[in-house]
Amino acid sequence: MNIRDRQILQIALPSIVSNITVPLLGMIDVAIVGHMGSPVYIGAVAVGSMIFNLVYWLFGFLRMGSSGLASQALGRRDLTEVARVLVRSMAISLGIALLLIVLQIPIKWLMFRLIGPTADVAAFATTYYYIVVWGAPAVLGLYSLSGWFVGMQNTRIPMFVSIMQNVVNILASLTLVYGFGMKIEGVAWGTVIAQYAGFMVALGLLLRYYGRLRSYLVLKGTFVREAMGRLFRVNRDIFLRTLCLVAVNLYFTSAGARSGAVILSVNTVLMQLYLFFSYFMDGFAYAGEALCGRAYGAGNGVAFRETLRRLWMWALIVTAAYTFIYVWGGSWIVSLLTDESEVLAASRDYLWWVWLIPAAGAAAFIWDGVFIGMTATRGMLVSSFLSTVIFFVVCCLSQTNHGLWLAMIVYLAMRGVFQTIWFRATTRERFTVSLREPPDHQAS
Repeated sequence: MNIRDRQILQIALPSIVSNITVPLLGMIDVAIVGHMGSPVYIGAVAVGSMIFNLVYWLFGFLRMGSSGLASQALGRRDLTEVARVLVRSMAISLGIALLLIVLQIPIKWLMFRLIGPTADVAAFATTYYYIVVWGAPAVLGLYSLSGWFVGMQNTRIPMFVSIMQNVVNILASLTLVYGFGMKIEGVAWGTVIAQYAGFMVALGLLLRYYGRLRSYLVLKGTFVREAMGRLFRVNRDIFLRTLCLVAVNLYFTSAGARSGAVILSVNTVLMQLYLFFSYFMDGFAYAGEALCGRAYGAGNGVAFRETLRRLWMWALIVTAAYTFIYVWGGSWIVSLLTDESEVLAASRDYLWWVWLIPAAGAAAFIWDGVFIGMTATRGMLVSSFLSTVIFFVVCCLSQTNHGLWLAMIVYLAMRGVFQTIWFRATTRERFTVSLREPPDHQAS
Protein backbone atom coordinates (compact mmCIF):
# COMPACT_ATOMS: atom_id res chain seq x y z
CA MET A 1 0.00 0.00 0.00
CA ASN A 2 1.55 3.31 -1.06
CA ILE A 3 1.66 6.47 1.03
CA ARG A 4 -1.34 8.02 -0.75
CA ASP A 5 -3.54 5.03 0.03
CA ARG A 6 -2.50 5.18 3.69
CA GLN A 7 -3.38 8.89 3.82
CA ILE A 8 -6.77 8.20 2.25
CA LEU A 9 -7.59 5.34 4.63
CA GLN A 10 -6.38 7.28 7.69
CA ILE A 11 -9.07 9.85 6.91
CA ALA A 12 -11.74 7.61 5.35
CA LEU A 13 -11.95 4.82 7.96
CA PRO A 14 -12.59 7.04 11.03
CA SER A 15 -15.13 8.98 8.94
CA ILE A 16 -16.92 5.75 8.06
CA VAL A 17 -17.14 4.83 11.75
CA SER A 18 -18.48 8.34 12.52
CA ASN A 19 -21.10 8.04 9.77
CA ILE A 20 -22.30 4.69 11.05
CA THR A 21 -22.74 6.05 14.58
CA VAL A 22 -24.80 9.09 13.49
CA PRO A 23 -28.15 7.27 12.97
CA LEU A 24 -27.65 5.50 16.31
CA LEU A 25 -28.62 8.70 18.16
CA GLY A 26 -32.13 8.50 16.69
CA MET A 27 -32.31 4.70 16.97
CA ILE A 28 -31.45 4.83 20.68
CA ASP A 29 -34.31 7.25 21.33
CA VAL A 30 -36.73 5.03 19.39
CA ALA A 31 -35.57 1.93 21.26
CA ILE A 32 -36.17 3.58 24.63
CA VAL A 33 -39.61 5.00 23.86
CA GLY A 34 -40.53 1.71 22.21
CA HIS A 35 -40.79 0.23 25.70
CA MET A 36 -42.97 2.97 27.22
CA GLY A 37 -46.22 1.16 26.50
CA SER A 38 -47.67 3.26 23.67
CA PRO A 39 -46.86 3.62 19.95
CA VAL A 40 -47.63 7.33 20.33
CA TYR A 41 -44.22 7.84 21.95
CA ILE A 42 -42.49 6.18 19.00
CA GLY A 43 -44.39 8.39 16.57
CA ALA A 44 -43.51 11.50 18.56
CA VAL A 45 -39.77 10.76 18.52
CA ALA A 46 -39.96 9.82 14.83
CA VAL A 47 -41.61 13.15 13.97
CA GLY A 48 -39.26 15.15 16.18
CA SER A 49 -36.17 13.42 14.81
CA MET A 50 -37.37 13.96 11.25
CA ILE A 51 -37.77 17.69 11.87
CA PHE A 52 -34.27 18.13 13.24
CA ASN A 53 -32.67 15.83 10.67
CA LEU A 54 -34.21 17.93 7.90
CA VAL A 55 -33.37 21.30 9.46
CA TYR A 56 -29.80 20.36 10.33
CA TRP A 57 -29.27 18.74 6.93
CA LEU A 58 -29.97 22.11 5.32
CA PHE A 59 -27.08 23.57 7.33
CA GLY A 60 -24.61 20.86 6.39
CA PHE A 61 -22.69 23.55 4.50
CA LEU A 62 -21.23 24.60 7.86
CA ARG A 63 -19.23 21.39 7.92
CA MET A 64 -18.39 21.20 4.23
CA GLY A 65 -17.48 24.86 3.81
CA SER A 66 -15.07 24.93 6.74
CA SER A 67 -13.48 21.67 5.57
CA GLY A 68 -12.52 22.94 2.11
CA LEU A 69 -11.32 26.34 3.26
CA ALA A 70 -9.28 24.92 6.16
CA SER A 71 -7.59 22.26 4.01
CA GLN A 72 -6.59 24.84 1.40
CA ALA A 73 -5.19 27.18 4.03
CA LEU A 74 -3.27 24.27 5.55
CA GLY A 75 -1.87 23.43 2.12
CA ARG A 76 -0.61 27.01 1.80
CA ARG A 77 0.81 26.72 5.34
CA ASP A 78 -1.18 29.83 6.21
CA LEU A 79 -1.87 29.05 9.87
CA THR A 80 -3.38 32.46 10.50
CA GLU A 81 -6.05 31.74 7.88
CA VAL A 82 -6.50 28.22 9.28
CA ALA A 83 -7.47 29.74 12.63
CA ARG A 84 -9.61 32.42 11.02
CA VAL A 85 -11.60 29.84 9.03
CA LEU A 86 -12.68 28.17 12.26
CA VAL A 87 -13.61 31.46 13.93
CA ARG A 88 -15.70 32.58 10.94
CA SER A 89 -17.48 29.26 10.67
CA MET A 90 -18.19 29.07 14.40
CA ALA A 91 -19.57 32.61 14.39
CA ILE A 92 -21.98 31.75 11.56
CA SER A 93 -22.95 28.45 13.23
CA LEU A 94 -23.86 30.09 16.51
CA GLY A 95 -25.68 32.90 14.72
CA ILE A 96 -27.84 30.41 12.79
CA ALA A 97 -28.44 28.37 15.97
CA LEU A 98 -29.69 31.42 17.84
CA LEU A 99 -31.96 32.23 14.89
CA LEU A 100 -33.42 28.70 15.04
CA ILE A 101 -34.14 29.15 18.74
CA VAL A 102 -35.76 32.57 18.21
CA LEU A 103 -37.88 31.22 15.33
CA GLN A 104 -38.68 27.88 16.95
CA ILE A 105 -42.45 28.48 17.00
CA PRO A 106 -42.93 29.28 13.27
CA ILE A 107 -40.46 26.52 12.32
CA LYS A 108 -42.41 24.01 14.38
CA TRP A 109 -45.70 25.15 12.82
CA LEU A 110 -44.29 24.83 9.28
CA MET A 111 -42.75 21.39 9.84
CA PHE A 112 -45.91 20.04 11.47
CA ARG A 113 -47.88 21.29 8.47
CA LEU A 114 -45.53 19.43 6.13
CA ILE A 115 -45.45 16.19 8.15
CA GLY A 116 -49.05 16.20 9.36
CA PRO A 117 -48.84 14.08 12.56
CA THR A 118 -52.04 12.98 14.27
CA ALA A 119 -53.21 14.98 17.27
CA ASP A 120 -51.99 12.50 19.91
CA VAL A 121 -48.56 12.18 18.28
CA ALA A 122 -48.35 15.94 17.74
CA ALA A 123 -48.81 16.63 21.46
CA PHE A 124 -45.80 14.55 22.50
CA ALA A 125 -43.78 15.58 19.42
CA THR A 126 -44.28 19.20 20.47
CA THR A 127 -42.83 18.45 23.90
CA TYR A 128 -39.85 16.69 22.30
CA TYR A 129 -39.31 19.51 19.80
CA TYR A 130 -39.34 22.38 22.31
CA ILE A 131 -36.66 20.64 24.38
CA VAL A 132 -34.34 19.38 21.64
CA VAL A 133 -34.34 22.72 19.79
CA TRP A 134 -32.11 24.08 22.57
CA GLY A 135 -29.38 21.77 21.37
CA ALA A 136 -29.03 23.76 18.12
CA PRO A 137 -25.89 25.71 19.23
CA ALA A 138 -24.13 22.46 20.13
CA VAL A 139 -25.16 20.65 16.92
CA LEU A 140 -24.25 23.45 14.51
CA GLY A 141 -21.11 24.37 16.44
CA LEU A 142 -20.01 20.75 16.18
CA TYR A 143 -20.69 20.87 12.42
CA SER A 144 -18.12 23.65 12.09
CA LEU A 145 -15.62 21.93 14.36
CA SER A 146 -15.99 18.58 12.57
CA GLY A 147 -15.52 20.15 9.15
CA TRP A 148 -12.47 22.05 10.36
CA PHE A 149 -10.97 18.86 11.83
CA VAL A 150 -11.46 17.10 8.47
CA GLY A 151 -9.76 20.04 6.73
CA MET A 152 -6.86 19.59 9.16
CA GLN A 153 -6.61 15.93 8.00
CA ASN A 154 -7.92 14.70 11.36
CA THR A 155 -11.03 12.51 11.30
CA ARG A 156 -10.15 10.63 14.49
CA ILE A 157 -11.49 13.42 16.71
CA PRO A 158 -14.94 13.51 15.00
CA MET A 159 -15.05 9.70 15.26
CA PHE A 160 -14.28 9.79 18.98
CA VAL A 161 -16.88 12.52 19.56
CA SER A 162 -19.56 10.57 17.66
CA ILE A 163 -18.97 7.42 19.67
CA MET A 164 -18.87 9.36 22.94
CA GLN A 165 -22.15 11.12 22.11
CA ASN A 166 -23.92 7.81 21.68
CA VAL A 167 -22.63 6.51 25.00
CA VAL A 168 -23.72 9.70 26.79
CA ASN A 169 -27.11 9.61 25.06
CA ILE A 170 -27.74 6.05 26.22
CA LEU A 171 -26.70 6.73 29.80
CA ALA A 172 -28.49 10.08 30.11
CA SER A 173 -31.75 8.90 28.51
CA LEU A 174 -31.90 5.67 30.50
CA THR A 175 -31.16 7.54 33.73
CA LEU A 176 -33.81 10.20 33.13
CA VAL A 177 -36.48 7.76 31.91
CA TYR A 178 -35.99 4.85 34.29
CA GLY A 179 -34.17 6.58 37.14
CA PHE A 180 -36.32 9.72 37.39
CA GLY A 181 -39.53 8.38 35.86
CA MET A 182 -39.58 10.84 32.97
CA LYS A 183 -41.20 9.93 29.64
CA ILE A 184 -40.69 11.74 26.37
CA GLU A 185 -39.03 14.61 28.27
CA GLY A 186 -36.32 12.26 29.51
CA VAL A 187 -35.50 11.08 26.01
CA ALA A 188 -35.41 14.67 24.73
CA TRP A 189 -33.15 15.94 27.52
CA GLY A 190 -30.91 12.90 27.06
CA THR A 191 -30.43 13.91 23.42
CA VAL A 192 -29.64 17.53 24.37
CA ILE A 193 -27.16 16.43 27.04
CA ALA A 194 -25.40 14.21 24.51
CA GLN A 195 -25.25 17.05 21.97
CA TYR A 196 -23.63 19.47 24.41
CA ALA A 197 -21.31 16.77 25.74
CA GLY A 198 -20.06 16.16 22.19
CA PHE A 199 -19.61 19.88 21.56
CA MET A 200 -17.71 20.46 24.80
CA VAL A 201 -15.46 17.45 24.25
CA ALA A 202 -14.71 18.65 20.71
CA LEU A 203 -13.77 22.08 22.09
CA GLY A 204 -11.55 20.43 24.68
CA LEU A 205 -9.77 18.36 22.03
CA LEU A 206 -9.41 21.47 19.88
CA LEU A 207 -7.55 23.21 22.71
CA ARG A 208 -5.58 20.07 23.53
CA TYR A 209 -4.23 19.38 20.05
CA TYR A 210 -4.49 22.74 18.29
CA GLY A 211 -4.08 25.21 21.14
CA ARG A 212 -0.87 26.53 19.60
CA LEU A 213 -2.91 28.04 16.77
CA ARG A 214 -4.13 30.70 19.21
CA SER A 215 -0.81 32.47 18.67
CA TYR A 216 -1.60 32.69 14.95
CA LEU A 217 -5.12 34.04 15.38
CA VAL A 218 -5.37 37.73 14.57
CA LEU A 219 -8.97 38.91 14.91
CA LYS A 220 -8.25 42.02 12.88
CA GLY A 221 -9.02 41.01 9.32
CA THR A 222 -10.95 37.88 10.32
CA PHE A 223 -14.32 39.32 9.33
CA VAL A 224 -13.24 41.48 6.38
CA ARG A 225 -15.66 41.67 3.47
CA GLU A 226 -13.53 39.65 1.03
CA ALA A 227 -13.03 36.69 3.37
CA MET A 228 -16.64 36.66 4.56
CA GLY A 229 -17.84 37.04 0.98
CA ARG A 230 -15.93 33.94 -0.09
CA LEU A 231 -17.26 31.98 2.88
CA PHE A 232 -20.84 33.00 2.14
CA ARG A 233 -20.47 32.18 -1.57
CA VAL A 234 -19.21 28.70 -0.73
CA ASN A 235 -21.93 28.17 1.89
CA ARG A 236 -24.65 29.56 -0.39
CA ASP A 237 -23.79 27.13 -3.18
CA ILE A 238 -23.72 24.16 -0.80
CA PHE A 239 -26.98 25.27 0.84
CA LEU A 240 -28.79 25.51 -2.51
CA ARG A 241 -27.31 22.18 -3.59
CA THR A 242 -28.64 20.65 -0.36
CA LEU A 243 -32.09 22.04 -1.14
CA CYS A 244 -31.99 20.05 -4.39
CA LEU A 245 -31.14 16.89 -2.46
CA VAL A 246 -33.92 17.56 0.03
CA ALA A 247 -36.45 18.11 -2.78
CA VAL A 248 -35.53 14.78 -4.38
CA ASN A 249 -35.69 12.83 -1.12
CA LEU A 250 -38.96 14.42 0.01
CA TYR A 251 -40.61 13.71 -3.33
CA PHE A 252 -39.30 10.14 -3.34
CA THR A 253 -40.87 9.57 0.09
CA SER A 254 -44.14 11.34 -0.67
CA ALA A 255 -44.57 9.59 -4.04
CA GLY A 256 -44.05 6.24 -2.35
CA ALA A 257 -46.61 7.19 0.31
CA ARG A 258 -49.20 7.92 -2.39
CA SER A 259 -48.76 4.35 -3.65
CA GLY A 260 -49.88 2.87 -0.34
CA ALA A 261 -48.39 1.68 2.92
CA VAL A 262 -46.75 -1.42 1.45
CA ILE A 263 -44.89 0.45 -1.32
CA LEU A 264 -43.89 3.18 1.13
CA SER A 265 -42.46 0.52 3.44
CA VAL A 266 -40.65 -1.19 0.55
CA ASN A 267 -39.06 2.07 -0.59
CA THR A 268 -38.09 2.99 2.97
CA VAL A 269 -36.44 -0.37 3.60
CA LEU A 270 -34.62 -0.44 0.26
CA MET A 271 -33.34 3.10 0.74
CA GLN A 272 -31.60 1.86 3.88
CA LEU A 273 -29.31 -0.10 1.55
CA TYR A 274 -28.45 3.17 -0.20
CA LEU A 275 -27.63 4.67 3.21
CA PHE A 276 -25.34 1.74 4.04
CA PHE A 277 -23.45 2.40 0.82
CA SER A 278 -23.32 6.14 1.45
CA TYR A 279 -21.74 5.61 4.91
CA PHE A 280 -18.67 4.10 3.24
CA MET A 281 -18.48 6.39 0.22
CA ASP A 282 -18.82 9.47 2.41
CA GLY A 283 -15.62 8.40 4.16
CA PHE A 284 -13.70 8.59 0.87
CA ALA A 285 -15.44 11.87 0.05
CA TYR A 286 -14.05 13.26 3.32
CA ALA A 287 -10.60 12.04 2.25
CA GLY A 288 -11.07 13.94 -1.01
CA GLU A 289 -12.02 17.09 0.89
CA ALA A 290 -8.95 16.95 3.10
CA LEU A 291 -6.25 15.70 0.76
CA CYS A 292 -7.34 17.30 -2.53
CA GLY A 293 -8.07 20.56 -0.72
CA ARG A 294 -4.61 20.58 0.85
CA ALA A 295 -2.89 19.78 -2.45
CA TYR A 296 -4.93 22.43 -4.23
CA GLY A 297 -4.13 25.03 -1.59
CA ALA A 298 -0.44 24.17 -1.85
CA GLY A 299 -0.53 24.36 -5.64
CA ASN A 300 0.78 20.78 -5.75
CA GLY A 301 -0.52 19.31 -9.00
CA VAL A 302 1.29 16.01 -8.66
CA ALA A 303 -0.18 15.28 -5.22
CA PHE A 304 -3.64 16.37 -6.37
CA ARG A 305 -3.70 14.10 -9.42
CA GLU A 306 -2.25 11.13 -7.54
CA THR A 307 -4.80 11.53 -4.75
CA LEU A 308 -7.64 11.76 -7.26
CA ARG A 309 -6.42 8.63 -9.06
CA ARG A 310 -6.26 6.63 -5.82
CA LEU A 311 -9.69 7.88 -4.74
CA TRP A 312 -11.16 6.51 -7.96
CA MET A 313 -9.44 3.19 -7.32
CA TRP A 314 -11.01 2.95 -3.86
CA ALA A 315 -14.39 4.00 -5.28
CA LEU A 316 -14.16 1.12 -7.76
CA ILE A 317 -13.32 -1.35 -4.99
CA VAL A 318 -16.20 -0.20 -2.75
CA THR A 319 -18.63 -0.16 -5.70
CA ALA A 320 -17.72 -3.71 -6.71
CA ALA A 321 -17.96 -4.96 -3.12
CA TYR A 322 -21.37 -3.41 -2.47
CA THR A 323 -22.75 -4.54 -5.82
CA PHE A 324 -21.68 -8.12 -5.02
CA ILE A 325 -23.21 -7.90 -1.53
CA TYR A 326 -26.52 -6.51 -2.80
CA VAL A 327 -26.85 -8.95 -5.71
CA TRP A 328 -26.13 -12.04 -3.61
CA GLY A 329 -27.30 -10.94 -0.18
CA GLY A 330 -29.81 -8.15 -0.76
CA SER A 331 -32.85 -10.30 0.04
CA TRP A 332 -31.27 -11.47 3.28
CA ILE A 333 -30.47 -7.86 4.32
CA VAL A 334 -34.07 -6.84 3.61
CA SER A 335 -35.32 -9.74 5.75
CA LEU A 336 -33.20 -8.42 8.63
CA LEU A 337 -34.81 -4.99 8.32
CA THR A 338 -38.42 -6.21 8.26
CA ASP A 339 -40.39 -9.39 8.84
CA GLU A 340 -43.63 -8.11 7.28
CA SER A 341 -44.60 -10.71 4.69
CA GLU A 342 -46.29 -8.22 2.34
CA VAL A 343 -43.26 -5.93 2.36
CA LEU A 344 -40.85 -8.83 1.79
CA ALA A 345 -42.91 -10.11 -1.14
CA ALA A 346 -43.26 -6.69 -2.77
CA SER A 347 -39.57 -5.86 -2.28
CA ARG A 348 -38.54 -8.68 -4.63
CA ASP A 349 -39.96 -6.70 -7.56
CA TYR A 350 -37.81 -3.67 -6.75
CA LEU A 351 -34.65 -5.13 -5.20
CA TRP A 352 -32.79 -5.17 -8.51
CA TRP A 353 -32.87 -1.36 -8.55
CA VAL A 354 -30.68 -1.44 -5.44
CA TRP A 355 -28.09 -3.43 -7.40
CA LEU A 356 -27.56 -0.34 -9.57
CA ILE A 357 -27.10 2.14 -6.71
CA PRO A 358 -23.34 1.64 -6.11
CA ALA A 359 -22.37 2.05 -9.77
CA ALA A 360 -24.77 4.96 -10.27
CA GLY A 361 -23.83 6.87 -7.11
CA ALA A 362 -20.10 6.36 -6.56
CA ALA A 363 -18.84 9.13 -8.83
CA ALA A 364 -21.02 11.79 -7.20
CA PHE A 365 -19.55 11.02 -3.76
CA ILE A 366 -15.95 11.26 -4.97
CA TRP A 367 -16.56 14.47 -6.91
CA ASP A 368 -18.42 16.04 -3.98
CA GLY A 369 -15.36 15.53 -1.81
CA VAL A 370 -12.96 16.86 -4.45
CA PHE A 371 -15.12 19.89 -5.24
CA ILE A 372 -15.57 20.74 -1.55
CA GLY A 373 -11.82 20.50 -1.01
CA MET A 374 -11.25 22.88 -3.91
CA THR A 375 -14.22 25.05 -2.82
CA ALA A 376 -15.45 24.63 -6.41
CA THR A 377 -18.97 24.59 -5.02
CA ARG A 378 -20.63 26.17 -8.04
CA GLY A 379 -20.01 22.92 -9.94
CA MET A 380 -21.74 20.97 -7.17
CA LEU A 381 -24.73 23.30 -7.31
CA VAL A 382 -25.10 23.24 -11.09
CA SER A 383 -24.75 19.45 -11.32
CA SER A 384 -27.28 18.90 -8.51
CA PHE A 385 -29.77 21.34 -10.03
CA LEU A 386 -29.59 19.78 -13.50
CA SER A 387 -29.83 16.27 -12.06
CA THR A 388 -32.84 17.30 -9.96
CA VAL A 389 -34.60 18.66 -13.05
CA ILE A 390 -33.96 15.35 -14.84
CA PHE A 391 -35.25 13.44 -11.80
CA PHE A 392 -38.60 15.24 -11.90
CA VAL A 393 -38.85 14.91 -15.69
CA VAL A 394 -38.42 11.13 -15.43
CA CYS A 395 -40.99 11.02 -12.61
CA CYS A 396 -43.49 12.87 -14.78
CA LEU A 397 -42.91 10.54 -17.74
CA SER A 398 -43.36 7.37 -15.69
CA GLN A 399 -45.65 7.77 -12.70
CA THR A 400 -45.14 4.30 -11.27
CA ASN A 401 -42.92 3.08 -8.45
CA HIS A 402 -40.54 1.54 -10.99
CA GLY A 403 -40.46 4.94 -12.67
CA LEU A 404 -39.66 6.51 -9.32
CA TRP A 405 -36.70 4.18 -8.83
CA LEU A 406 -35.54 4.79 -12.39
CA ALA A 407 -35.62 8.53 -11.69
CA MET A 408 -33.54 8.04 -8.53
CA ILE A 409 -30.91 5.93 -10.33
CA VAL A 410 -30.71 8.42 -13.20
CA TYR A 411 -30.44 11.28 -10.72
CA LEU A 412 -27.52 9.66 -8.89
CA ALA A 413 -25.71 8.84 -12.14
CA MET A 414 -26.23 12.25 -13.73
CA ARG A 415 -24.76 14.04 -10.73
CA GLY A 416 -21.51 12.21 -11.36
CA VAL A 417 -21.70 12.80 -15.11
CA PHE A 418 -22.32 16.54 -14.81
CA GLN A 419 -19.57 16.94 -12.22
CA THR A 420 -17.12 15.13 -14.49
CA ILE A 421 -18.03 17.44 -17.36
CA TRP A 422 -17.72 20.50 -15.09
CA PHE A 423 -14.32 19.39 -13.86
CA ARG A 424 -12.97 18.82 -17.36
CA ALA A 425 -14.47 21.93 -18.89
CA THR A 426 -13.98 24.46 -16.10
CA THR A 427 -11.93 23.36 -13.15
CA ARG A 428 -8.98 21.88 -15.02
CA GLU A 429 -8.42 25.24 -16.73
CA ARG A 430 -7.84 26.72 -13.27
CA PHE A 431 -5.22 24.06 -12.63
CA THR A 432 -3.01 25.19 -15.48
CA VAL A 433 -2.72 28.51 -13.68
CA SER A 434 -3.11 27.58 -10.02
CA LEU A 435 -1.29 24.24 -9.78
CA ARG A 436 2.39 24.05 -10.44
CA GLU A 437 4.55 20.97 -10.85
CA PRO A 438 6.45 20.93 -7.53
CA PRO A 439 10.08 20.02 -7.08
CA ASP A 440 10.75 16.39 -6.19
CA HIS A 441 10.91 17.13 -2.45
CA GLN A 442 7.40 18.69 -2.56
CA ALA A 443 5.69 15.98 -4.59
CA SER A 444 4.37 14.12 -1.58
